[in-house]
Amino acid sequence: MELVPTKMFFTKGHGTHREELRSFELALRDADIEMCNLVSVSSILPPHCKIISRREGVKLLKPGVLTFCVMARCASNEPRRLIAASIGCAVPQDRSMYGYLSEHHAYGQTDTVAGEYAEDLAAAMLASTLGIEFDETESWDQKKEVFRISNKIVRTTNVTQSAVIRGNNYTTVLAAAVFLF
Repeated sequence: MELVPTKMFFTKGHGTHREELRSFELALRDADIEMCNLVSVSSILPPHCKIISRREGVKLLKPGVLTFCVMARCASNEPRRLIAASIGCAVPQDRSMYGYLSEHHAYGQTDTVAGEYAEDLAAAMLASTLGIEFDETESWDQKKEVFRISNKIVRTTNVTQSAVIRGNNYTTVLAAAVFLF
């Protein structure tokens, strides 16, 4: 039996509660995936997997279903702490090849910084698979130029959730790429 997802959507959420588990559940609720039995998987975007909107994807979920996803999650109750969770995605030009998803969890990073870092991770993994060489220390813009010139990576994207912890409650942030069959 082959379980190869045909569709995927990105989602994100955050939750705050005095209990860490409840803050996670509230983050799942905010992301519209609280009714699923989530199964974490690694970082491959299957060939020909269509990326659909969150709204379209959530409509296809059924309560209790085993739902495979790549998830990034970060939680803390340290007052004024900035936390972030991000999923990066790198899609190859040739859609018959697989792409990459990356998970990034961070402290002290904004949405923009965490999102670009997650995209960079996914693009670097895809680039190594495709035989594209670049200097890991180059700026993001320089790497994007290398990818553009190679004509093998069509695009990168990310979904990122960050939050600043208020008071002594736990805050959980999450980002996920949810697979559908």
